[in-house]
Amino acid sequence: MPEFIAQTLNGLTLAGIIFLVSSGFTLVFGVMRVTNLSHGAVYLVGGYIGYSVISATHNFFLGLAAGALAMAALGYLLERTLISWLGRSEMAELLATLGLIYVLDDLALAIWGGSPVTINLPGFLGKSSTLPGGIVYPNGRVFILIVAAAVAAGLYYLLRRTRIGAILRAGVDDRDMVSALGINVRRVFAFVFTLGALLAGFAGVLGGTVLGLYTGGDSDILLFALAVVIVGGLGSYEGAIVGSIIIGLIDNYGTAYFPAVAYSVLFIPVIAILLVRPVGLFGRAGT
Repeated sequence: MPEFIAQTLNGLTLAGIIFLVSSGFTLVFGVMRVTNLSHGAVYLVGGYIGYSVISATHNFFLGLAAGALAMAALGYLLERTLISWLGRSEMAELLATLGLIYVLDDLALAIWGGSPVTINLPGFLGKSSTLPGGIVYPNGRVFILIVAAAVAAGLYYLLRRTRIGAILRAGVDDRDMVSALGINVRRVFAFVFTLGALLAGFAGVLGGTVLGLYTGGDSDILLFALAVVIVGGLGSYEGAIVGSIIIGLIDNYGTAYFPAVAYSVLFIPVIAILLVRPVGLFGRAGT
């Protein structure tokens, strides 16, 4: 039982990281209808930038802020240039963001090399504590759980309790109506894309403490994000939360108890959802 509880906490920690990535991914798709395949690469580069700042300053929180803000700036730049210039062509956006993966990956490889690196948490966060039941568990993973829950609460407030959230939710349902009401849709798109990139960069630094940073790590995290939006539903914030928990737990249980078929265990629920409810658990037809 203690081992099962520890594996459950590991799965929830992974779910927290996946949520930070997939929430931005599904928000961008839900509002802008842009399948941003470069989202995983933004996660990886944000993590590397955070790693470099932490190595130079020995301040983890400064690196966390640097990774998030740098990717927010990149996201804003991409939306103002590449995404806008493509003229809302879905195939062009798909191919352009796919090509952007290789550009960002090659830049990361040239700057940081191909050797995997891990971000070390400072002080108390880098140690372990004894939880009820005698389980010794890393403080850093508990910290990630708390941060992910706080971000989830903040996003919920933003989306459900503010005017900006009302505009974003309306944009998911009917973008033409939002435009007709005199709202600057381009500004909304820029905000959404920037927020999505910020969350990805933020997750990259946190993920670097648990998963490490390595060549190909962007593909792995993007695969998780895609699985989450399939299970939870495209454009659904609640779906991003529930989907992340499901995928995080299943992946960790599969890796811990069925390592030979871990990927099969992960994608069984994805296939089941596609067969039973193609729009996802919280998705709606037409989104």
